[in-house]
Amino acid sequence: MNSYSVIASPNPNNNNKKKVVFIMGATGTGKTKLSIDLATQFSGEIINSDKIQAYKGLDIASNKATEAERHGVPHYLLGFLEDPEEDFTVRDFCHHALMAINQIIANGHIPIVVGCSNTYIEALIEDPRIKFRAKFDCCFIWMDVSLPVLYKNVGKRIDKMVDVGLVEEHRGMFVPEKEAVDYTRGVRRVIGAQEMDSYFRVEDKIEDEGIKKLLLNAAIQEMKDNTCKLVNTQLGKIQRLRNQLGWEMHRIDASCVFEERYDKLEVEDAWKKMVLMPSLGIVSDFLKKN
Repeated sequence: MNSYSVIASPNPNNNNKKKVVFIMGATGTGKTKLSIDLATQFSGEIINSDKIQAYKGLDIASNKATEAERHGVPHYLLGFLEDPEEDFTVRDFCHHALMAINQIIANGHIPIVVGCSNTYIEALIEDPRIKFRAKFDCCFIWMDVSLPVLYKNVGKRIDKMVDVGLVEEHRGMFVPEKEAVDYTRGVRRVIGAQEMDSYFRVEDKIEDEGIKKLLLNAAIQEMKDNTCKLVNTQLGKIQRLRNQLGWEMHRIDASCVFEERYDKLEVEDAWKKMVLMPSLGIVSDFLKKN
């Protein structure tokens, strides 16, 4: 694992608490892009809160931002777990996230926590032993996309992943000698690992290329269906945090960015007007607040 210097936490009795920005939302809503845009504007550094992206490898399946996409912004807890079998628990995340937050603040920068593992974020904020809100001011930005639009975007994103090598990436993790593989632990929790396992176990036994293609397409469709189910679960957790636990969230509707009727230039313009500018305003006001 990467190690971070442990810096003393801010005094909980200090009214001038240090500030942390959280970008939340379901899979495929543009959280990563927004986090990098905000980090660039506000001298921020990014902490990953996606449990699968914490593992080294599977860059396509976990949809990690590439080095080019990061624009030189430092990232923490991203691809730092070497052992694919290691269980990255909620407690592990809280421990490493707190160290990263304190390190970023010591660097004189703004911590921006981004990812869709909302159980991890809830534990960090709500665990009474951590007392996060006593030490830090929180700004929650919720990237939201209407479900019909998001479902289509999820499907298109998986198709793009397949085009750039998703199937072969999963093949590299496939363990043919094991009949029963635990897909509830470690990096194998990623959507696609179990779906592709079923295909890999039969592909060499089938000579008909047409049937083989049908089975592969069925596995890919199952990935899309399961990702949409994950989206529903993630959205339900965010709504619970807002409605039941009373988290104050700034909802950004990014639906227009993903609508198919726009060309590339219109999408970029929509992103700036509907997502980036409102978010810049939210974070700017948050950072000015005592």
